[in-house]
Amino acid sequence: MTLKRIALALALLCGVLSSSAKAQPPARDASAAGAASKDPSADARRRPQDAPFAFRGIALGITLDEFRAGSSVRATPLGSVPVCETDVQAGALGMRLKSHESLTVACRWAHRADNGWAVSQAVVDGAPALEHVLRFARVDGQSALHLYEISFVIDEITAEDLRDALADRYGPPRLATQNVSATGAMPTYVWENAVSSITLCFLPGTRNGTLTYLLKGSDSWVKSVVRQWQASGAEAG
Repeated sequence: MTLKRIALALALLCGVLSSSAKAQPPARDASAAGAASKDPSADARRRPQDAPFAFRGIALGITLDEFRAGSSVRATPLGSVPVCETDVQAGALGMRLKSHESLTVACRWAHRADNGWAVSQAVVDGAPALEHVLRFARVDGQSALHLYEISFVIDEITAEDLRDALADRYGPPRLATQNVSATGAMPTYVWENAVSSITLCFLPGTRNGTLTYLLKGSDSWVKSVVRQWQASGAEAG
């Protein structure tokens, strides 16, 4: 197993800590319900809990088409664009190639280099990330693919700065595992609202960090829908 795959596997492990048992609808439905209120002050209090977390303006719950249509490229170098597993360029980046009917699709930012396509570096807290991926899935049988996870591998200094920045913005984390020398657990910090979570996890050895934005319940409903597609004989993707 390569170092890249090990880092991404640990990122997924940290993300599981913040997932809940029940599926949640796309957060845009919750925010729409909040907007229906006639009390502006109530809306202001409700919105931070009802709306999904967003990474630099890219909100969990948006569709793949909305992600592609937007100009929200958060990567370096300039000229980077989203490349997904449904694109022919994905093969040059070492990504799987999938059909447009696939159940799940992963995307990364990429750019044209001298020797062809290359993976770009997402910019997190002003610093280039070591790895990144944005994952989309079909929710509750809907035809559109929705963004349910954004994850990064970042260096230790960036992770420490980001921990303080997240605490300043969202308050103390719901879960903070710090004293881990006796148990061997990874230092982990989790912020959450009604529909989503942010998990920052410090990896052993390198002390690099993983940062994961996740819709609540996504792990459960993605696995459930995959099983349904497999049982029907369709390609889960």
